[in-house]
Amino acid sequence: QVQLVESGGGLVQAGDSLRLSCVASGRTFTFSLYRMGWFRQAPGKEREFVAAITGRGGRTDFADSVKGRFTISRDNAKNTVYLQMNSLKPEDTAVYYCAADSPPLTAVVDSRNEYDHWGQGTQVTVSS
Repeated sequence: QVQLVESGGGLVQAGDSLRLSCVASGRTFTFSLYRMGWFRQAPGKEREFVAAITGRGGRTDFADSVKGRFTISRDNAKNTVYLQMNSLKPEDTAVYYCAADSPPLTAVVDSRNEYDHWGQGTQVTVSS
């Protein structure tokens, strides 16, 4: 069993920055083997892909809507993945979810169906 706990959400103004964190744990869980992803869901909308990072951090992927503004990173020693969000816009308002993709991994990084474990989410609200 894998547990994911997000933190760092809040209410900010347009143009501000936030850093989300997600701590992973589990009795037989080897964090570095998992691709980690961030998704978000705005009211009335589908949950959408935001960013993903491979187990050792060698590759990152981003949704077009956040490229150049968001970065994803991880600290395997701390079982933690981060989402640094800069130049926030009101359209970034959503609940942000951390997700873990169990090995063996596929080439698909942006589908919800690829990820096996999910956190409870953290609210990010950006005011104009």
